[in-house]
Amino acid sequence: MATSTQNPHPTQGSSTIDRFFKISARGSTVGREIRGGMVTFFAMAYIVVLNPLILGTTPDGTGAFLGGDDGLAKIAAATALVAGLLTILMGVVANFPLALAAGLGLNAVVAFSIASIEGVTWADAMGLVVIEGVIILVLVLTGFREAVFRAVPVELKTAISVGIGLFIALVGFVNGGFVSAGSGTPLQLGTNGSLAGWPVFVFVIGLALAIVLSVRKVRGALLIAIVAATILAVVIEAVTKIGPKVGADGTVNPGGWNLNSPDLPDQWVAIPDFSLIGQFSLLGSIQNIGAVSAILLVFSLLLADFFDTMGTMVAVGGEADLLDEEGNPPNTRRILVVDSIAAAAGGAASVSSNTSYVESATGVGEGARTGLASVVTGVLFLLTTFLSPLVALVPYEAATPALVFVGFLMMTQVTGVRWNDWEIAIPAFLTIVLMPFTYSITAGIGAGFLAFVLIKIAVGKAKVVHPLMWLAAALFVVYFTIGPIGDLLGVNL
Repeated sequence: MATSTQNPHPTQGSSTIDRFFKISARGSTVGREIRGGMVTFFAMAYIVVLNPLILGTTPDGTGAFLGGDDGLAKIAAATALVAGLLTILMGVVANFPLALAAGLGLNAVVAFSIASIEGVTWADAMGLVVIEGVIILVLVLTGFREAVFRAVPVELKTAISVGIGLFIALVGFVNGGFVSAGSGTPLQLGTNGSLAGWPVFVFVIGLALAIVLSVRKVRGALLIAIVAATILAVVIEAVTKIGPKVGADGTVNPGGWNLNSPDLPDQWVAIPDFSLIGQFSLLGSIQNIGAVSAILLVFSLLLADFFDTMGTMVAVGGEADLLDEEGNPPNTRRILVVDSIAAAAGGAASVSSNTSYVESATGVGEGARTGLASVVTGVLFLLTTFLSPLVALVPYEAATPALVFVGFLMMTQVTGVRWNDWEIAIPAFLTIVLMPFTYSITAGIGAGFLAFVLIKIAVGKAKVVHPLMWLAAALFVVYFTIGPIGDLLGVNL
């Protein structure tokens, strides 16, 4: 595991910003932090487009849509607002290059597994998210969440970082159209085993440019690659009029852009509508589906949020060379406090639980080492509340090459695992491979924890397992079997 190489004594005459964020002390510059913050923003700005599509197109248990008329615009505005405020808070309070936004996966759970339950309203569903955020904040303030994190063996933390690297690389390849669901195989190259279409061409050019510029050590390599690929995409769309992969009428265009089409907008500025903020009901779900169902749903959200962030901050900290000898980032508790507040804030704003984004590693790959990068990312999100048409200009295919390249950077930490010691190597292996194989950071962490405890029992070393690792393993057993448990209790989850 990489260890921090910080210089605790910044140079004399450094600016107030430099001293506050410890920029020189962490071997960075203001320019690198700004570029890193911009790259992180472009790598995750898709959430402003995608979150409304997940939350705003699914009716709740009463048949109502979130936000009603013009709901997609309301969700987009609130998504950008909460992401901006909480990312700035992360930068200022925790001084860590970590950005936050509505959690992918978590928003799908809220939309398809909670809000869609008969009788449940969107306000009820968001109330459960607020409850989950408050609970996880209490766990942080009491020291429990941090204690669990510190109980994890350092080599499992390394494996988590490597696994996330493979995970975001796969996300990049899939979202860029380089990899897709196969016919007869889970995955395949491109479409029908072949690379075809202008969007994939943009992805390949963007990735090639990121690689070449990075190998040549060009400053701002990833940012240059994203901007250049976006310009190329805009030109191609203007000439060919490809359009999105799924049209407004539901028609499928296999050669189209994966999410948003890079069309020049008719207007660049839009006045945001924040009316969704505060539209939640804390106890409505209990009244509509009962206390047992509500508790199980909160538990599912809680465990995913609890361990996802742990993995993300280790991955980002490892890539930034900010971890200590035990694999812990600086200001761990502050990071977890802000992340926990974000979970509740997302529910309170009706945009689902907000959480730390592993795409933050793209900014670190650009050189970010401090919270100033997060402040830059957060300010860009706030600007997005007015400039949403501009954000929609950047297609997946232009932004995701950065994820693939950073996946490579994170993969280099794999040498930190003792592969000749099977007692740690097998849990590490399961952690690494199951993240991309299950498309879930939490599933990979859970498999690694369970394998670690099981192996220690098998070799007669159960006493060396930290009590909190036992507890975490037990919770993961419940997490992995939440469906059968719900069936046993007669609860529809």
